[in-house]
Amino acid sequence: MRRKQGTLIPIETSILEAALDLRRRGTDSAYGFLIAREIRERAEARLLTAYGTLYKALERLEKTHFLESFWEDPQVAANEGRPRRRYYRVTLTGETALAKHHADQAPIPNLRPERGSA
Repeated sequence: MRRKQGTLIPIETSILEAALDLRRRGTDSAYGFLIAREIRERAEARLLTAYGTLYKALERLEKTHFLESFWEDPQVAANEGRPRRRYYRVTLTGETALAKHHADQAPIPNLRPERGSA
């Protein structure tokens, strides 16, 4: 079964929420392992069966323009003695998609007045 264009699956929702939480705390862009750690700390580790799952979801989110990415300066990585990191940032399109997803998941309020109320 194919999902509708623009809809999010749980791992994608978790990625966007984690990246936005990091941004609210001052981290504008986050690399994959930092996003994975944030998801794990939110007790959603079951969504990350493997890091390949995370990176495939990051790629899908980038293809749909919900995320944008860039590579860090190679000199920064060299100075720290590690490989370069690819950083991800949630776009306005991604924020909108996440807000729509949450709105679609919200329970429908009971519009009927309760018996005995005026």
